Amino acid sequence: MRKYFIYTIIILFVTNSCQDFLDVRAVGAVDENTLANEYGVDLAITGMYATFHQTGYFHSTLSNYAYGDVMGGSANKGSTFNDQSDFTNLETYSFTTDNGYLNEKWISVYNGVFRANNMMSIAYKIEDALTAINGESKDYFTETIAQGCFFRGFWHFEGVKLFGAAIPYVGSEEFASSVNPLVSNVDESGNYIYIWDKIIEDLKYAYDNLPDTWSTDKGRINKWAAGALLAKVMAYQSSPYNGKNGSVNKWGEVKTLLETIINNGKDNNGTKYQLADTYESLYTAGESDWTGESVLDIQMAISGTQSNTNSINGTSHIGMSGALGTGGWGFYQPSYDMVNSHIVDENGLPYIDKRYQEIDPLTTLVDGNPKTKLEVFTDPRLDITVGRFNVPYWDWSVPTITDGWVRDVGNGGLYLNKKNIPKKADKGNLSVSTVTGSTAKNFHLIRFADILLLYAESLIETGDFEGAMDPVNQVRSRAANSYVKAVNPKTMEETTSEFVLEDLVNSNEHINAAANYRVGLYPSSQFASNESATEALRFERKLELSLEGHRWYDLARWGTIADELNNYVNYEQQYLPKFTNSTYNKDWVTLPIPYNQIITMEGILVQNENWK
Repeated sequence: MRKYFIYTIIILFVTNSCQDFLDVRAVGAVDENTLANEYGVDLAITGMYATFHQTGYFHSTLSNYAYGDVMGGSANKGSTFNDQSDFTNLETYSFTTDNGYLNEKWISVYNGVFRANNMMSIAYKIEDALTAINGESKDYFTETIAQGCFFRGFWHFEGVKLFGAAIPYVGSEEFASSVNPLVSNVDESGNYIYIWDKIIEDLKYAYDNLPDTWSTDKGRINKWAAGALLAKVMAYQSSPYNGKNGSVNKWGEVKTLLETIINNGKDNNGTKYQLADTYESLYTAGESDWTGESVLDIQMAISGTQSNTNSINGTSHIGMSGALGTGGWGFYQPSYDMVNSHIVDENGLPYIDKRYQEIDPLTTLVDGNPKTKLEVFTDPRLDITVGRFNVPYWDWSVPTITDGWVRDVGNGGLYLNKKNIPKKADKGNLSVSTVTGSTAKNFHLIRFADILLLYAESLIETGDFEGAMDPVNQVRSRAANSYVKAVNPKTMEETTSEFVLEDLVNSNEHINAAANYRVGLYPSSQFASNESATEALRFERKLELSLEGHRWYDLARWGTIADELNNYVNYEQQYLPKFTNSTYNKDWVTLPIPYNQIITMEGILVQNENWK
């Protein structure tokens, strides 16, 4: 890493203000002498990590539910049709280049890049002093720069995932030239500059120089988290898109790196990466943090005075309207398509050929009351991910239509988001104003199941179809380890029921379920060809990672986005008429660079090829 001399040193603390591109003004400026020491660097590192908690309304949060889930067809916006029109335009695929949500997402990306560069600029200024300080495994300076490189790579990748790889890369040299550098995304001949390799260079430095674990401050990024993100970046670079995103086939490198991570990776407690024992524990405060499945988490805390540290989706955005007694706004409702995709056949396998769309939805309105078909067998992950009427919703209650769970059934449908909502028991230590989204459970940006499924994808892409079956079935096997139990609606205590979990993985049957569940493993015939193995892998990602902000990004990189989302709106419009005129364009594998940013950048920022 080269050393650059920085002329202006600014420390930026947490802010959610709306600004243009890199015009990020400091909340408080500190003179260089104050910052030019280990304490000043530590302040800047803290500010850099705080970018994980950007919750600027709905658009910039790292849960990415507006893009990954709502645009990806896993969820409806919820609330009412006219609430947040820019969000509605994203949901119904009627957005334009001046969409305010996209502009705010761009700003949050480059705010994160700024924080990383700002921290490293301070460290470079006192490199000799910091090099003399011991770190965890290397010197303090090297590990500091490695953390900065991780965050710079992370935030650029966050931009690439949405806007494509032809966006400005702002590194230390550009930052040294100006706090607000004007960096073009085309060369002198007008050719797009794809920044994949720049991001990979940053993440490789982080992977090579971060410690295996941190003995203190265990929320820090370690070597293995950096390696996991590096593998994900190369997987995205290897994906087809539509041939207009600088794709290069690196699946062999992805496979090798993921094998290293699977065999050797560990969290900061020293726990080897592994699947958590149960799917439910991943979304239970006090259980989710150190199961071995957390590869890259946003650390959450339910105590304190800052709601940003305990509510990744903002304070009340995603809570049900009044149902929990905490003032939720009723956004983020699972789609009919996503819910019905959990229906299984007699072998406990999903209908990956979309035959689930031919089955009546699992919940319908009968004489104004929701009727949930509890007898239909589903994957047990469904009721961990989704709230259904007449099925226990964590430890809060058994939802009914009269309790105000849904703000507008005609706009958002009949399902409730659940993964990101805390259990009632989580609320006991909350010292800020009680809000629906406040939770102590970490938000998983990358977890080990994601790594296993990405590894299966790399095996398929390198020709080992049969080898991909094992990691996919590992993920399915875990789904059999827990299920929602029946409860007495008045006391919320477990009770008897006629429903069961048919665990075809272990040849067991479990009683007193809240609904009928069934799960089995894919047979070898499913992994006998590229086409059938790919279908299984992609559907498993849809189920396992549902409502975790991944779906749109997967569809975009696979190049299947138009077919999948047009099929989705054709299905969803049967129940929600707002989708009647929705159409997804096959070129929209990247979203438009916001018009405001092109204007702000004085003509040197060029719209990406899909939106010219």
